[in-house]
Amino acid sequence: MMAERDAIAAERDAVVVERDTLTVRNAQLEHLLRTLRRLHYGAKSERLPEGQLQLGLEDTEAAIAKVEAEAERADPGLHRERTAKRRANRGKLPAHLPRIEIELAPEQTACPCCQSAMVVIGEDRSERLDVIPAQFRVLVTRRPKLACRACSGVVVQQPAPERLIAGGIPTEATVAHVLVARYADHLPLYRQAQIWTRQGVAIDRSTLASWVGTAAAELAPVADRLKQIVLASARIFADETTVPVLDPGRGRTRMGYFWAIARDDRPWGGTDPPAVVYTYAPGRGHAHGCALLGGYRGILQVDGYAGYKKLTDPTGRTGPSALAFCWSHVRRGFYDLAKGGSAPIAAEALERIAALYRIEADIRGLNAAQRRAHRQYHSAPLVSDLGTWFQAQHTKLFARGPTAEAIGYALNHWDGLVRFLDDGRIEIDSNTVERSMRPVALSRKNALFAGSDDGAANWAAVASLIETALCRARHKQVYAARRTMPNGSGSNPSLVARFRPEERTSSQFHSA
Repeated sequence: MMAERDAIAAERDAVVVERDTLTVRNAQLEHLLRTLRRLHYGAKSERLPEGQLQLGLEDTEAAIAKVEAEAERADPGLHRERTAKRRANRGKLPAHLPRIEIELAPEQTACPCCQSAMVVIGEDRSERLDVIPAQFRVLVTRRPKLACRACSGVVVQQPAPERLIAGGIPTEATVAHVLVARYADHLPLYRQAQIWTRQGVAIDRSTLASWVGTAAAELAPVADRLKQIVLASARIFADETTVPVLDPGRGRTRMGYFWAIARDDRPWGGTDPPAVVYTYAPGRGHAHGCALLGGYRGILQVDGYAGYKKLTDPTGRTGPSALAFCWSHVRRGFYDLAKGGSAPIAAEALERIAALYRIEADIRGLNAAQRRAHRQYHSAPLVSDLGTWFQAQHTKLFARGPTAEAIGYALNHWDGLVRFLDDGRIEIDSNTVERSMRPVALSRKNALFAGSDDGAANWAAVASLIETALCRARHKQVYAARRTMPNGSGSNPSLVARFRPEERTSSQFHSA
């Protein structure tokens, strides 16, 4: 009777713990759902930036994990179940990490029955990820002086090695650490100084700034050479973004610009490594674009900024030979119109553009010739039909309406938008360089502004090298393997047929 009562009590306690766990989890998930709805449907002034949304997700997940951990402590069976699940799903740790082996052997190696020596018949082996917090150390360089007892005035000593910071205390690795923390992890120098102080190393922010400036001077020729290499490519991307610069004379900031040029040939199997170069300019005008790109002779892929159009020269003698425009910017103009559900023309435009992107996903990783052949067979009819449809819709709409403006943007840039059909090296959009602008935006949010034009130029040079080094690590997407299909096709035949002029009906656009 007593055992039955204990079993019932234990079962009741388990049910209570499970109920409390689910109650907290549901509350957290409902809060997260409200946040996501506000992010997607709310007014722009109410939407959360992506970074703040990530913070919300982290807090929600941590709260759920806390409740689950408390439940595990109260229920040994649940603890064993979740431990086994974690062990099965945790994957393998990278092979390049050093292994520190700890052996836990029994204290007594004699048989407890007959006291004979026991032998090893196997072992259990487990791995856990460990971390050593950042440690500061002092490198002491000793240079003995040697003298001859027989010869007066003869002293021999090994010359001191060159230092990046002459007469200073940091090693080159220390300066590199500061640069990576500042431009890759977006930690302003004053925050780095605070972190160092916690370790007992009191280095003033201005001292860190002098290290950064000295390093930037040394790296400037490397950044210039990187720019020359990128500008020698047959096709590059370009974009620009704002960067506030302190204007001491007026007691406020003024607006400067980072111009970025990028190369990424991996979508069509090119062998040149990806790279990005930032250049600071005090403005966005044609003169600044010409100074950067006036000597470029290849295909320039950009957004619709009018300043780029002034750079082109079909002969390729005084500027880019041709511009390729961005379908992502075209799509962006219809997205805000269609999301309310009351703009059928915008919704149809999005669906048509989505068909082009699905085809692009199929050919990512093929060589340039295969991509061109595939686009000519599958994408060209869709693009031709889309252009005809745009013109037909544009004549029916109020000229200054938002839908007409979105269609007008596409028609005004049509020559550059269709250029990707004839060259497999050209991407359908300029998202490559736009992704490279995100680190600049993150640094801008954390550091707020550059201290001067020279400081912004240093920022651009160092960020170019660091971002280029991080390109492979950040863009780890594996491009789709080459596929063997009839006529080099990798697209869905039903998808292509759905958008061919002779086989499509208007109702098909709304059935996906």
